[in-house]
Amino acid sequence: MRSLIQFSIKSKLIAMLLVVSSSSIIVTAYIGYQSGESNLTSRVFKQLTSVRASKAYQIESYFKTLRNHIQTIGDNPTTIAALQEFDLNYRLLEVKPITTPDKLPDRYEPKLTEYYRNQFLPRLSKAEQGTSMLDFFKPKNFASRYLQYHYIAANSNPVSKKHILNKPKDGSSYSVVHAKFHPIFRSIIEKFGYYDLFLINPEGQIVYTVYKETDFATNLNQGAYNETNLARLVTQVRQEKQKDYARLIDFEAYTPSYGAPAAFIATPIFNGSEFIGVLAVQIPVNEVNNVMTGNRNWESDGLGKSGETYLVGKDYLMRSVSRFLVESPKEYLETLRSLNVSEKNLDRIKQYETSILEQKVETDGAREALAGKQGTKIINDYRNIPVLSSYAPLNIDELNWVIMSEIDLAEAYEPIYSFERQLLISATILMSVVTLLAMGLAYLFVKPIAQLIAGARRVEAGNMDAIAQLDTHLDTGDEFGELAKSFDDIVNSLRTQTDLVEAKNLENEQLLLSIFPTAIAKRLKRGEKNIAEGVSNVAVLYSELMGFGKLSASLSDRQIVGVLNDLVSSFDEVSERYGMEKIKTIGDRYMAVCGLSLPYLDHDKRAIDFALEMLVIVRRFNHERGLQLNAQLSIRIGISSGDVVTGIVGKQRLIYDVWGETVNAANALMIACPIGAILVSANVYHRLEDLYDFEPVGGTAESNGKANLVPLGTIAWCLKSIQQPARTDIY
Repeated sequence: MRSLIQFSIKSKLIAMLLVVSSSSIIVTAYIGYQSGESNLTSRVFKQLTSVRASKAYQIESYFKTLRNHIQTIGDNPTTIAALQEFDLNYRLLEVKPITTPDKLPDRYEPKLTEYYRNQFLPRLSKAEQGTSMLDFFKPKNFASRYLQYHYIAANSNPVSKKHILNKPKDGSSYSVVHAKFHPIFRSIIEKFGYYDLFLINPEGQIVYTVYKETDFATNLNQGAYNETNLARLVTQVRQEKQKDYARLIDFEAYTPSYGAPAAFIATPIFNGSEFIGVLAVQIPVNEVNNVMTGNRNWESDGLGKSGETYLVGKDYLMRSVSRFLVESPKEYLETLRSLNVSEKNLDRIKQYETSILEQKVETDGAREALAGKQGTKIINDYRNIPVLSSYAPLNIDELNWVIMSEIDLAEAYEPIYSFERQLLISATILMSVVTLLAMGLAYLFVKPIAQLIAGARRVEAGNMDAIAQLDTHLDTGDEFGELAKSFDDIVNSLRTQTDLVEAKNLENEQLLLSIFPTAIAKRLKRGEKNIAEGVSNVAVLYSELMGFGKLSASLSDRQIVGVLNDLVSSFDEVSERYGMEKIKTIGDRYMAVCGLSLPYLDHDKRAIDFALEMLVIVRRFNHERGLQLNAQLSIRIGISSGDVVTGIVGKQRLIYDVWGETVNAANALMIACPIGAILVSANVYHRLEDLYDFEPVGGTAESNGKANLVPLGTIAWCLKSIQQPARTDIY
């Protein structure tokens, strides 16, 4: 700051011009940038919301269509007949096992065991990071083992192609029924994209599936799969037993699909009014992903190179695949690894090639959407990267899902970043031009100032005639000319102001003397702040007007103040004669001290004489005003002598006050004093007992008909000659 003061006006002017111009440029650029950013953000949010709404409508419509289609299939006579025949022939296998030589248990048992041991369990253990038990998963009853042998273990088609087989050559009536209905159901799941279709009897026995995974021919009420989401769904549907009803269940890891995420929808099947079983369909993950990714055409959906739309469940886990896993799986996995995602989760993502039930999305947007809110916000996504996010809950019965549509902040703001770079280049060029222009203008501006400085120096040297020369040289009609012409007025004005200041100082000094003692006023004038000192051998008088409250009830506000002012003014006039210094008045109380500024040997006597005058003044006031007896004023007075402390209190409003035990004693004597009397302390009495007639007042004294404790611990003394009877009608 000091170096800035030393600059010349020319330099300061150049700096000011540069500051003003640069500030204008910066403000304009900032407003433009903020406006562009706001408009761009609004546009991107609208785009994301539009995409989100479109995808939400598609996914809700898909589940609505799925629900209607499953109900339609369940009501179809072909489905009803198929369930009845599959159930009947499954039960026949249980009660009448096939025992021909090539169908004996020891012929197919090893093959089924080999399938579980060499194909199913190794893949399942790899997915679930543990060792699975053969006896736990292998079916126990004959019909289940028989059907799994012929349709899975002995099926020459590879895993995921077992559904191609229509009829094994086992000669069973079940295979005849299978050959009849299997092509129909296989066609349904191929055309509608379902992952699998199940027919389940009322006892929870899966009597038919299309894809023939290890859940085929098992019982959902017991065994290896009784705790799967499919088992829970079938239980719910069986309990409801309602027509025109379908129920969904959310994704969970499904063991027969080697732990891959699976969701199901099921509907009850009725033959007339008889409940005969359940139709269930494994919801295809690919169909959900195709809806959310737009068949992997994110840019066509207006989501650019980093935008995506995905689903999140109530457990904050994804219900659709991440775009970044699809497009760049290595980078995606490295990003998750940097966020301390466990290797187990990463292995499962690689194993199933999906982020469903593996990717945690516990973001602000997901939390608000799961709380039932929809909106837009800039947040950090599941990769901890800033994104613009549009979120909302989905309206799908039984599924508490939300939909998120997001795009990276860096990509969304790329146009504004480009504008920022162009703005910086333009501002730099413009500032260079403004600098050159400011230097030229500053030179022209300071030329008259140089002339004015030369003239002012002559004035400083005492050459007052230089003012006329300044007027001639700078008679330009602008502010510099006005400045030169006003120099004379300034000098004359300075003289006048000096005289006024001296007069005001005198007035202030008189005001201080009227408020504070002379010694205190002088100290205040010297600038002292913390003024306090102890004074010995002073007399403190405390008095209180009695009956003033009752009198004021019959007077106006102005009359009340007038009465009080007349009495206090009378007290002030008398106090000067006795050397008493008024310290303060508090309403109808009056406090004065003798011996404070000037020491007196007879300060006690002066205080008592002043107190006697105060009694006379009050009586005269009652007489002159013609006050009735019950409306007359009276006074009570307490006097004590000793040491006190004086000082100035306050900062904005200074108050001169006195403290100490002597002051407290005078106040206590006044409170205990009978009305119309003077009560003095023992030390005052002992010094003046030869001059005045006192009588002792010990312990308590009657005032207004009430006992008042004398807080001295000893006897106080009352002037006997002036004591009046106590009156109970004065307050």
